[in-house]
Amino acid sequence: MISEFGELLRRLRKNAGLTQDELCRRSGVSERTIRRLETHKDANPQLETVRLLADALGLGPDEHTQLLAAAGGTPVAAQDNAQGSAQDKTQDKTQDKTQDKPPSPPVDRALAAAGDDLAGAVAARCKREEELHRIQDPLPLPVRWRAAPDELIDHWTNIRRAKPGAGAEPLPLAGRLDEIVDVYRRIPSGRLVVLGKAGSGKTMLAVRFVLDVLATRTPGDVVPVLVSLGSWDPTKASLRDWLTTRLERDYPGLAATGDDGATLAAALVARDRVLPVLDGFDELAEGLHRDALEELNRTTLPLLLTSRPHDYAMAVARTDVLTAAAGVEVTDLTVADLADYLPRTTRGGGWDVVLDELRAHPHGAASENLHAVLTTPLMVGLARATYSDTPDRDPAELLDTERFATPEAVEDHLLSSFIATAYRGVPQQRWGADRAHRWLRHLARHLDRLGSRDLAWWELGTSLRPRQRMLVIGLVAGFVVGFVDLLVEAPKFGIARGGVSAILVALTTALTLGPMHWIVARSAGFVLQPAKFRMGWWAGRGPVRRLGTRLRYGFTAGMILGVGFAALRDVLLSGATWAPGGVVVTLFDMLLFGTVFGVGIALGAGMVAVLESPLDVRSVVSPEDLLRTNRTTIAGQMAVFGSVFAVIIAFGTSLLTRLLHLVRLDELAGVTFVWDTRDGIFIGLIGGVGGALGYVVSLTAWGQWAVFARLWLPLTGRLPWALNSFLDDACRRGLLRRSGAVHQFRHARLQDHLLAADRH
Repeated sequence: MISEFGELLRRLRKNAGLTQDELCRRSGVSERTIRRLETHKDANPQLETVRLLADALGLGPDEHTQLLAAAGGTPVAAQDNAQGSAQDKTQDKTQDKTQDKPPSPPVDRALAAAGDDLAGAVAARCKREEELHRIQDPLPLPVRWRAAPDELIDHWTNIRRAKPGAGAEPLPLAGRLDEIVDVYRRIPSGRLVVLGKAGSGKTMLAVRFVLDVLATRTPGDVVPVLVSLGSWDPTKASLRDWLTTRLERDYPGLAATGDDGATLAAALVARDRVLPVLDGFDELAEGLHRDALEELNRTTLPLLLTSRPHDYAMAVARTDVLTAAAGVEVTDLTVADLADYLPRTTRGGGWDVVLDELRAHPHGAASENLHAVLTTPLMVGLARATYSDTPDRDPAELLDTERFATPEAVEDHLLSSFIATAYRGVPQQRWGADRAHRWLRHLARHLDRLGSRDLAWWELGTSLRPRQRMLVIGLVAGFVVGFVDLLVEAPKFGIARGGVSAILVALTTALTLGPMHWIVARSAGFVLQPAKFRMGWWAGRGPVRRLGTRLRYGFTAGMILGVGFAALRDVLLSGATWAPGGVVVTLFDMLLFGTVFGVGIALGAGMVAVLESPLDVRSVVSPEDLLRTNRTTIAGQMAVFGSVFAVIIAFGTSLLTRLLHLVRLDELAGVTFVWDTRDGIFIGLIGGVGGALGYVVSLTAWGQWAVFARLWLPLTGRLPWALNSFLDDACRRGLLRRSGAVHQFRHARLQDHLLAADRH
């Protein structure tokens, strides 16, 4: 039965409209203590704890007295305790600290360090994005906002966390870019929605918010993290779970596990050490906005959310506003803003004619078209790139109403010209405007098929059908392993026999690793995730947990590969027949190679698992960093796996053959088993090198990137051969941007424009 104090505390908390987590933050009493007091029948709180809870609940004198009495104290007792000796106070405080704030275990210190490292990585990424987008060149465009309409925000009593029965006046929320943190901190609930039309500067505002919060952050404080909402499916993952996976993807060091088995990312999110800055609510897949808003309302996490007004308003109309969230709406740029900015982007006076027309004839057709377009930083930036950065082009052509009869025509012209201008002067043999336009269209089409805004290097082959991918992987893996076999066997047995053996090995590899890739990829949703570890001399609970899985999968794959290899080898090379002796030899070889290959691959995969150690949280802040880290990790895995596999095959086969002699299995079968150790060394060398390469090609994210992004897609003309250089160059030219471990188009409007051009 719940104690009288616990029942009263729970009722008072609910009357105040607070959750246990919110009461914890207000009072400083741990959530565990609050939960115990509300549910345990033997609750016996310290009086100092009761005072903290009463103050946080905003209790009046009568309720305060009632709560003290239920706790076993009285107002007099409370007064006596407050005026007691210093020794009594010290004892009471010591007991309260022991009860409410237990000593921090090592995981808490690890979390604090991980949070500080994460803060440094987030700051570095946001600063780089500001530089790439030339936000400060020559000065930031003014981003201002006003309070959002009342129908899109919650009651001010909820926003301001007013006591029951008390009123709450609206807060002054209007401001400009450098005031975003001050405005946010005025909001007691810590929840703010930023609305603005496409290209209005919402992402730029979110980046500035993160940087300004980090500038005043002290060690141990929460970490603001900017994430794009475009890839979230709220019907499959809660906000906390999805946020955890995003942190583990963008900062693989947070995938390290603690003593409780949870990753650092999961612990940071669960303990509210992360402040989500959720960019692009409008970029969620169609039909998910209502589910997303409902999921956001299931948590009381402080957050900042950006969205286009229409998409957010539609979601609100179908369900409810974001609970306890205030809202602001970004306002349009004015002609005065354009006059302050555009002339400073060029040394000539090319913009004077356009600005004069906008001032003199604000209601003219040309002025209305331009004024409707040049109201957002995105379009002003495109106009600057098209005309200010290209001296031989005159912005006065934008006043031609026959050529640009509507605002949409002006927008399409600026978007199309932006790509051509960005690649102006680039040699055609490298990637001129036409070729770059074709490759960018393919990337837009690829993202459209995936229903995502995130261009991840490990997903570049996923737009192919699974069976096509299985076929390509099988062919490439078979070719690579067969080529290794040819290099090893041709010098010893000659080109003829070596060629036949290489074909045999290639065929076996293709028939084994192709389906194996399909099975593994299917279990992972047909997307193999990049490695979140590096190779090092470290072992912990995380690797031990992975060890069993690696051993099982490795042995199964090895058995299949060994059995298939032995069967084809005996039929094609040894001329095995269906005579009893030939069948027995073939079955023996299948057992022998299946067992040895199974044990070899299992032990190789297990050794790789044991030697995996977590990445540094600060080591990955861009797609190129993650790709480079994966390449290094894969090289280490190949060295370890290949060495173990080669040794097992070279000497394990001989040992197993001798064991079969000892048990006289050859006498029972009526055949003689002969195994040349030199043959074992050759097969071990082929298996070690070829097996490691086959594993990389078929079962790793880096291998998928190498096969599809570096071979298949360039071979079919859909992407350039130097893909990394192209993507990096596109970022410098402002067409793409980096968002953690993935690329994105600079703006969804540009991606949609390319997709429309591709369909046309």
